[in-house]
Amino acid sequence: MSLVSKPPIAQHILTYAEDLRGGGVERAQLRLARGWLAAGRRVTLAIEDIAGPLAAELPEGLEIVTPSRLLALPNVVRRLAPDIIFCPGNFYSGIAAWTRLRLGRTCPPIVAKMSNAPARADHGRLMHAAHQIWLARHGGFLDHLVAMTLATADEAALATRMTGRTSVIPNPPAVPIPGTLPDLPARFLLGVGRLEPQKRWDRLIAALPRLADQSIPLIILGEGDERGAIETQIRALGLGDRVRLLGHSSDPLPIMARTEVVVLTSDYEGVPGVLREALSVGTPVISTDSSTAVAEIIDRPERGTIVARDDAAALVAALDAWLTPSGQRPEPVPQPGADSADRYLAIFDRLVRC
Repeated sequence: MSLVSKPPIAQHILTYAEDLRGGGVERAQLRLARGWLAAGRRVTLAIEDIAGPLAAELPEGLEIVTPSRLLALPNVVRRLAPDIIFCPGNFYSGIAAWTRLRLGRTCPPIVAKMSNAPARADHGRLMHAAHQIWLARHGGFLDHLVAMTLATADEAALATRMTGRTSVIPNPPAVPIPGTLPDLPARFLLGVGRLEPQKRWDRLIAALPRLADQSIPLIILGEGDERGAIETQIRALGLGDRVRLLGHSSDPLPIMARTEVVVLTSDYEGVPGVLREALSVGTPVISTDSSTAVAEIIDRPERGTIVARDDAAALVAALDAWLTPSGQRPEPVPQPGADSADRYLAIFDRLVRC
């Protein structure tokens, strides 16, 4: 009686991050890791600093290694011999390139996710040109690229010259996390995201004095290096009684369900999960045109409004429109991505067999 051997699979997945301060890239990374662990795979996270708000979301069974710097990742790979390396976003692709350079042919296959748009509004002409050259080299050190929507996949494949090696897989959906809601006003605006320059919360705060409703407060969930600058702007505009910075929230969905509208004023994004999360609880959204994915998410006028990044008047008009008491809330839109972890595993297993 002959035994039929099973095809090899990516039994051990290695991924990496700088810290757990609360970015969307790392949050999606942990959700994927949870799904891979549930499928019976071994998952290791190499991380410089394990502290941070997202530490509460580390899945059970995840193995942690803490190199002093991510530049030491090639040594970690040599020691642990994973079957696959997962690069969780654009910010981390330099480490993927470094690891491939150091390990050469002994490097396991590397799969990366395109987490931000290939063209960024914060780049000047020279920086844009340099960034495009960098993206065009990704096909030399990555084995496969994952984007989160069809439009962003087309952009990513073109920019990285990885046509034929690019897949579309959305991030895993947000799930409710038990907790206590803060005291919330009866009506309020909501922003959700890190307090970092990319998010441009100054645009939203500057719009408050121009709204027809001069009593509506703004709540921002998130933490980051821009807190001091944002607090200075709030004081300068005399908005201390209207703007509340509540810090990181492990589960913003219940607060999203209570707000009048969720607002995203970023310079650039990849596929902003905050928009999908808000729509999943039937809350309308306003967003700058920070990514081609925004129009894929806000695909109907009853779901929200897209405004140009630097059109302050359009932002005020959109806010006034959605704050009209007679405005109707959209029907909830289910989040995609329930099978995302399994779809990644299919790619990993295929690369291991090549």
